[in-house]
Amino acid sequence: MAVEHPAATSPGDQTRIHNIGYRAYDGPRLGRSYATRSLYSQSLRGAYGLGRSVKSKVLPMLLFVVMCVPAAIMVAVAVATKAKDLPVDYTRYAVIMQAVISLYVASQAPQSVSRDLRFKTVPLYFSRPIETADYVRAKFAALASALFILTAAPLVVLYAGALLAKLDFADQTKGFAQGLVSVALLSLLFAGLGLVIASVTPRRGFGIAAVIAVLTITYGAVSTLQAIADAQDAGDSIAWMGLFSPITLIDGLQSAFLGATSAFPGGVGPTNGEGVVYVLVTLGLIAACYGLLMRRYRKVGL
Repeated sequence: MAVEHPAATSPGDQTRIHNIGYRAYDGPRLGRSYATRSLYSQSLRGAYGLGRSVKSKVLPMLLFVVMCVPAAIMVAVAVATKAKDLPVDYTRYAVIMQAVISLYVASQAPQSVSRDLRFKTVPLYFSRPIETADYVRAKFAALASALFILTAAPLVVLYAGALLAKLDFADQTKGFAQGLVSVALLSLLFAGLGLVIASVTPRRGFGIAAVIAVLTITYGAVSTLQAIADAQDAGDSIAWMGLFSPITLIDGLQSAFLGATSAFPGGVGPTNGEGVVYVLVTLGLIAACYGLLMRRYRKVGL
């Protein structure tokens, strides 16, 4: 309630002193874990445009549909023709659709972090109980979860269709589980790379271009070099070249340990020994992305 104090004013002076009546907050304090969960939830929803404008929903939802439609068509063909197996293995689907996945990462990684940098809202997060590690974990987990939804949804469609077509339950369940492991690793790797690249610049357009360049140019370069090596009968080097592109890295890992058919020239994937290197490089890259994000946001939060 506003209260005027006449003694504080002099004749002709229009100054007024008011008692605003601020009260201390005495409600529940939910702390860091609640703030981190809220940031994760908000970031995950934002990755599909939920809670934002209609324009923001168009691209992520369109890419989600594009990911699922080929799987639905394959299921319809398998059911109609009474096929004995699906046209595409579960572990191969993400590799085939890698262009759509790359476009999704390029559009959503900058949306997740670049706007906070551009409008300098990151220090506001850290003025609350949330800390640098909480922010990085929430953003990393949110984008990885969004990618997992994007890549696992068509596998669910394939699996449901396989059961409707009365294909072998044990084989389909095993393939489905292997596919989920593959796309989980892919989601962590692509999310980490996308966020690291996007966190370098507050300009969303630059972030989109940089993510697309890293994910697509490396794949094109590695695939070209592998094709040249195969044509020159230098097959021993093909597997090692696959370490230098995110999608070929996942392809080599799953062909070595998840029973997938390799997309490498000649269809020959890494050996078990080379596959161990693929696992170490994949996990190392994921850990390195997390470490780089931590280092980046320690500076931004100052």
